[in-house]
Amino acid sequence: MPWRTFSGESLKTPVKKAVEEAIIRETNAGFHLKVCIGTDSQVRASETEFATVIVFLREKHGGFMFISNDRTKQPYTIKERMLVEVAKSIEIAFDLCDLFNKYDVDMEVHADINTNPHFKSNEALREAMGYILGMGFAFKAKPEAFASSCCADRMVN
Repeated sequence: MPWRTFSGESLKTPVKKAVEEAIIRETNAGFHLKVCIGTDSQVRASETEFATVIVFLREKHGGFMFISNDRTKQPYTIKERMLVEVAKSIEIAFDLCDLFNKYDVDMEVHADINTNPHFKSNEALREAMGYILGMGFAFKAKPEAFASSCCADRMVN
């Protein structure tokens, strides 16, 4: 998947190397980092677009993110789509978790799933939470899942 910055600049190195360089640069500048990974999607006609974000939070000093988008014509039920979003986030988290451990950076996986049972996305909550926690990652759902429900949401074209 191609990755870019919020300003639209393509990452010139593989995402794992760019993440490591960002961690080193930010910690050398004296910032304490936390990383949140999330995915959101939007269905338009017969196409579903996904946006996955890696959000770097500098404690009390803002943040920045890397973004990747992809599209598919695969039809999904709402529950399937929520679980695909979670799977995309977990794939990235799993690929990067050795860096977060190496540099002692806290990481959370955010799911764009509502904790209120009156919302359709709630159907996927139990499975998503089990999937994320089963992989050993910290988990956040709406309304605390800002990486997916705010950041990634804005990156779905």
